Amino acid sequence: MTFLDLKAPLSRPAEGFYTSLVDAPRPWPVRTFLPQGYEPRYPYPLLVLLHGHGGNEEQMLRLAPRLSRRNFICISLRGPISLGIKHDELCWSWGDASQLPLVESYVVRAAEQTRRKYHVHSERIYLAGHDEGAALAYRLAWTLPEKFAGVIALNGAIPRSQRPLMPWPAVRGQRVFIGHGIANSVVPLSLAQADWRLLYAAGVDVTMRTYPTTHRLHEHMLRDVNRWIVDHCNRDC
Repeated sequence: MTFLDLKAPLSRPAEGFYTSLVDAPRPWPVRTFLPQGYEPRYPYPLLVLLHGHGGNEEQMLRLAPRLSRRNFICISLRGPISLGIKHDELCWSWGDASQLPLVESYVVRAAEQTRRKYHVHSERIYLAGHDEGAALAYRLAWTLPEKFAGVIALNGAIPRSQRPLMPWPAVRGQRVFIGHGIANSVVPLSLAQADWRLLYAAGVDVTMRTYPTTHRLHEHMLRDVNRWIVDHCNRDC
């Protein structure tokens, strides 16, 4: 495991996993994956990875090389609510709506810190969440639409309490990828399908794919997320 000294003059850091802290307002971890052959002059898309209920930032960051070893910079963040230890790993939650201002500050500061350190395309910052992290991604993207290009919701759903409160003009300007397991008993497929219908009817650029899995992430989800982002980047060029 590689640890990044933020004070070191490093013009071309190597591919790998790096650790830093951000004050938001207390020190919180930011785990970063830097792609192979990182080119400081190229503006990379940034994926902000948000774990599910009972997950942690390490679990999500392990997905980064499986998404792509070259195409993205990824940062993975930790929920503020400790749920103890399960299977020898610390578990966390993002909490309820009362935690949102604190989490909002954390996510924004982590993205800004990453942009200061690496070359990130300011209009290609995506929130990618699993389960509870997907619900948080929707909330943050619609609370701060000017900061994020879109949402990647994997086996998650729009918070039901927020559905009538969505800022439609801002939502229409974002992109959404929904990836969902057809046998998901934690977040039923019907909820994700209802989200797709709602967003599509609102004129959102939304893509939905289903996979032969339960609540677990399927490897083809990661393949399709990679293709979806690259396709949008190519269209924007």
